[in-house]
Amino acid sequence: MKKIYDFAKGKRGPVSPVPPGKLRITIRIDQDILEWFKARVAAAGGGNYQTMMNDALRQLMMSERQPLESSLRRVVREELAAYGKRGRSKQTSPKPSR
Repeated sequence: MKKIYDFAKGKRGPVSPVPPGKLRITIRIDQDILEWFKARVAAAGGGNYQTMMNDALRQLMMSERQPLESSLRRVVREELAAYGKRGRSKQTSPKPSR
């Protein structure tokens, strides 16, 4: 270890630049939550707890959208099935016009 370090050419700011599409923020997380994510990363053999937290938040965000889409698809399927049954019964025998 040196006795004196020369920081004359030093630069302030982050060591690595923020990748495109990412935003550097400061956030307060409960200690147990942070420890849980760090433990999961360690159990997985390495990685980044911040990436894991981002993935968990994205999954939650997508799951909130999914129920609406799933509900709409179900309703459309039910209505199409019901319409198909009604439509077929009307087509069985046309009535003669007088």
